[in-house]
Amino acid sequence: MDLRLTTAVETRVLGSLLEKDITTPDYYPLTLNALLAACNQKSNREPVMDLDEAAVRAALYSLEQKGLAGPARAEGRVARFEHRLGETLNLGRRETALLCTLLLRGAQTPGELRGRSERMHRMEDVDEVLLVLQRLMEHDPPLARLLPRQPGTKEARYADTFNADVLNADTLVHPDGDVGGADRAGDAGGVYEERIASLEAELARTRTDLERLREEFAAFRKQFES
Repeated sequence: MDLRLTTAVETRVLGSLLEKDITTPDYYPLTLNALLAACNQKSNREPVMDLDEAAVRAALYSLEQKGLAGPARAEGRVARFEHRLGETLNLGRRETALLCTLLLRGAQTPGELRGRSERMHRMEDVDEVLLVLQRLMEHDPPLARLLPRQPGTKEARYADTFNADVLNADTLVHPDGDVGGADRAGDAGGVYEERIASLEAELARTRTDLERLREEFAAFRKQFES
């Protein structure tokens, strides 16, 4: 499966298929008209697009060649289309919700991701979002990445790894011919941010494990109190 997307239309089509699989399962897989409407939605999309049928068909063809989407196998009279991420990525509901939100709205902070993904899966807090993002980054292949913090911003942003434009957005050629981030300090900052995110995710995992242990202990103690 080739996870590299080369156009914004491919990203929008794949994200829309993933979203509708979660939010409107009764109407999924999608007809071409339903998929076109999903791609051109004015809500939960950034940027808002005005695609035509030809553009969506071309994106579907490209995604099918990469093994990411294609015609539904149980086709009826009207052709329907589905994503094929679940076959090989083996993602849980939380990971799918965040990945879908990244595909539909681009790079976002953990707080933005928590609010915008709630209609697909509710995250308890930002710590849980960080935990899920860490799992996406550690996935084989990686499905999310931490972007270098932009000047004047307080929070780091995360992006999916499907989009080549996002992957290369912080890779510039220096005047001396060196290839890397906007500058060496920016590269170091990116590494620093990744380490912070890793520590935050580890803390979130520890909290989750501790809470589970508390619940198990409470259930165990209750057996002797009854």
